[in-house]
Amino acid sequence: MIKTEEFLINMGPQHPSTHGVLRLILKLEGEKVIKATPVIGYLHRSLEKMAENRTYHQYIPLTDRLDYVTSMAGNFAYVLAVEKLLDIQIPQRAEFIRVIMLEYNRIASHLLWYGTLALDLGATTPFIYAFREREKILDLFEATCGNRLTYNYYRLGGVSFDLPENFIEYSKKFLKLLKEKMPDYEDLLTSNIIFLGRTKDKGIISSEEALNYGLTGPNLRASGIKWDIRRGEPFSIYPQLDFEIPTGNKGDIWDRYYLRLEEIRQSIKIIEQCLEKLPSGKHKINLPLKVKPKKGEIYSRIESSRGEMGFYIISDGSLKPYRVKIRAPSFSNLSIISKLLEGEKVADIVAILGSLDIILPEIDR
Repeated sequence: MIKTEEFLINMGPQHPSTHGVLRLILKLEGEKVIKATPVIGYLHRSLEKMAENRTYHQYIPLTDRLDYVTSMAGNFAYVLAVEKLLDIQIPQRAEFIRVIMLEYNRIASHLLWYGTLALDLGATTPFIYAFREREKILDLFEATCGNRLTYNYYRLGGVSFDLPENFIEYSKKFLKLLKEKMPDYEDLLTSNIIFLGRTKDKGIISSEEALNYGLTGPNLRASGIKWDIRRGEPFSIYPQLDFEIPTGNKGDIWDRYYLRLEEIRQSIKIIEQCLEKLPSGKHKINLPLKVKPKKGEIYSRIESSRGEMGFYIISDGSLKPYRVKIRAPSFSNLSIISKLLEGEKVADIVAILGSLDIILPEIDR
């Protein structure tokens, strides 16, 4: 018999496999994980505290830095909360543009996740395929607002710029192309015997566990819970749109993988409807640079690519928020990692962690 003994090892904090500066303290017995303790805080930048020293307009660029892979979501959640405090209605054209941009960003985020999960498991081709299409979405963003990662595009009362002249034509061509490429993504991984061996029955999250740990977004829906804020507590123009909420069965890595592919298809469907229904009119209303909401508090949430992104804001009637608290999906989604890794092999740690699709800036906020 080979005698083994427990020992501690640090995984991280480094960027590639831990998806940011995450540290995992692993207690191992051979290749088996006895205990895994996540350590966060290496990226802390006091984004919530900074809000108290900035006007409501000035804080918008900082929301880009929460989930920088889906920067539109941070913008959207924040301006929606402030607009509720101000009790203002924005033009319908602006509502449609906001949803188009959020869904494009959701697709771009899921493509990045698809490619990096495959890369974590040793496959290069899916990463290259996914980034090929993702770059075209970033071209659309750049043509609209001038940026490719952190956009600072949403404004109180609408969006900073109207859509460029060729946006709709380019979008329709791209969406047609993306639908043609989706089978390629599936051919590479969905039934790949190596991928199945690394993802099937690994990192299983039951529906009860998902709810108890406060998971949201694709990680919750992959466990069979049909909850999406776009349907459960609709915001913007989502009640006017026809789309499905895909769910998984087992809640393993493979379910989380396949569900995100289905979400890309639903986002395509949403964008196509928005392009067809896009009304004319203004892209924003004129507001003073210094706005003063009435005294009060608000919590507003949206469905980002990682789950529930929410802002709780307290106004004391001044030019700056009295307090801002951010509900970031990655923070709650990471909470289950200790439970998931217990009893697993070291080789499966990266696959399980990658399947949760966390991003550290919105955890260390």
